[in-house]
Amino acid sequence: MKNIDKNILYLGWVSFFTDMASNMITTLLPIFVVYVLHEGVDKLGVIIAIATFISYIFRILFGYLSERYGLIKPFVVTGYALSAVSKPLLAFAHGFGSVALLRGVERMGKSVRSASKDALISHYVKEKAHGKTFGFHKMMDISGELSGALIILVVFIFFAKDESTIRDIFLWTIVPGVIATFIAIFFVKDAPSHPKTQKEVFDKNDLKLLPLLFLYFGFIFFLLSDQYFILKAKESGYGIEMIALFVMILTLTQAISSYYSGIMSDIIGVRWSLVTAFIFGMTSILMLPINLWVAFIFLGLFTVVSLNTMRAYISARASSKSFVYGIFYGGVAICSALGALVVGYLWKIEGFEGVFYFSELGMAMVLLLSLLLPINQK
Repeated sequence: MKNIDKNILYLGWVSFFTDMASNMITTLLPIFVVYVLHEGVDKLGVIIAIATFISYIFRILFGYLSERYGLIKPFVVTGYALSAVSKPLLAFAHGFGSVALLRGVERMGKSVRSASKDALISHYVKEKAHGKTFGFHKMMDISGELSGALIILVVFIFFAKDESTIRDIFLWTIVPGVIATFIAIFFVKDAPSHPKTQKEVFDKNDLKLLPLLFLYFGFIFFLLSDQYFILKAKESGYGIEMIALFVMILTLTQAISSYYSGIMSDIIGVRWSLVTAFIFGMTSILMLPINLWVAFIFLGLFTVVSLNTMRAYISARASSKSFVYGIFYGGVAICSALGALVVGYLWKIEGFEGVFYFSELGMAMVLLLSLLLPINQK
């Protein structure tokens, strides 16, 4: 890709293999928890909340440590290694508690690496092409997820569809995980060292970025996790093979649109990119009871447009990049985890209809605020 640094290409391949393994887990996890372990939807909500909270909240800490001590690649490598080792252990889980614990440990790996990884990408952005660069990296992420869903589809078409097969798939995630860690260790270059001459880790000028971040946090609270999309497909009577196809549609949409959505954010600006993403998110929930194919497509569009917009926004405007990325991911942690808990219990009590109205009305409110509130784009 033109204007994409070689180091970002290597980071892209690291993300490709890591997300291949991750999607082999997340595609099957709702089915494994609810239909194999016979835990309730509320327990699935707790697992999603714990995993999401750990995945994002500790990014504040590691973003701070990365910024304070100039540690970037060490956190990147450690995070990928921790995820690679913990994913296969789900093959030996036999209850709600062990699944929640292992998902928490695996997501801790993502916490360790994420802020530092985004800061590392920022260091190698060429010619201020922030949206394009993060769009490319997200495209590699999603291509890995697509590969993971394809592996599951092939396995269930040509082999068994039982509990043993699901556990074997979990176990085999060690292979792409080890490949990703190897590339991170031996091919990815660290960011240039710039020792800090001051004690302050957070630049007060970065406070002007917070209004947009808080709008995004609010929207994430009301948006349903992809795990609930998968559960909705199962409740609608679709088998595992079809659910794998739904996930493939989700990831294929992201893979195709990610690079160009990054370019779009460079052209039309952050406000309208985010408004577009919010409309996509609302449409995804609106279509859940009507057409699941379309719902998964719009969820994919929301994911890439919103994340590329926010990551590029921080990359282009933040002074303390690692720490601001940590704040961003920490806010996502709190809001998405709380949202997952609310949705899980609301689904159990009121069914999907109650969840539907909760989600749509909340997202509509945030969309309105994004059109009315002043947003610093300089």
